[in-house]
Amino acid sequence: MNISRRQFLKQSAVACAVASLARAGEELDFPLVDFHVHLDNSSIDKVLALPQARSVKFGIVEHAGTKENQYPVVLSNDAELTAYVKMLEGKPVYKGVQAEFSDWASGFTKAGLARLDYVLIDAMTMPDKNGKRVKLWTKEAEIGEPGKFMGRYVEWHTEILSSGPVNILANVTWLPAALMPDYDRLWTEARMRKVIETAVMRGVAIEISASYKLPRMPFLRLAKAAGAKFTFGSNGRYPKMGLLEHSIRMAQQLGLTRRDMFSPARQNFSSHRYAR
Repeated sequence: MNISRRQFLKQSAVACAVASLARAGEELDFPLVDFHVHLDNSSIDKVLALPQARSVKFGIVEHAGTKENQYPVVLSNDAELTAYVKMLEGKPVYKGVQAEFSDWASGFTKAGLARLDYVLIDAMTMPDKNGKRVKLWTKEAEIGEPGKFMGRYVEWHTEILSSGPVNILANVTWLPAALMPDYDRLWTEARMRKVIETAVMRGVAIEISASYKLPRMPFLRLAKAAGAKFTFGSNGRYPKMGLLEHSIRMAQQLGLTRRDMFSPARQNFSSHRYAR
């Protein structure tokens, strides 16, 4: 079959990227896992056919919470969660959800959640001053004075980390675009420590995001010193999942080993007060 020059170059670039990923992963003493993969506009079989799936295991997440959360798919009860889990059964992937807002667990039973390998959450949807949930990356989000925003934002991190049986904090230290130029000033050591201490206390791992290239090294060093666990995540939509070069580079610079990394275990929510 003839292919165009553009297709040939694209395929060659992908092959080189996958080979580089495999070589980098060989320098680590733990397997590569991308715990932050979405199936938006694709299917599990299509995703598993990607070349990078040979070197990286995927953890699939679907949004979960109440129907107030505006996404194409939001799992809100045990029946929806069961159908999602069944769709992934028999596939070489971890099964997770991306929890939305602080009330995300209210529609699920402990038995339903126990079918998952892990729960991931981020702070990017936050209540405004009237309690309305706002996606901070949209134009509708009113940030206001940066210092006051950061105070509310850090408190929101501590609230969602205590909102249910959460395993991974994703997109860590992400800021709205208007605040990113002041990232290093706004993410003071005190603010970083508060998020880290809450995560460690709750047993929640810190995602090293390959797409956002966050959190930055000062946060990562504080987290490691505090005894935090880590994960890798791409927040990838097809075909950009599993491309973890930045995460690997940060892990190498930090000297992370197997004992520093989160590993899914069978969930036990029998004593958890947030799910029914």
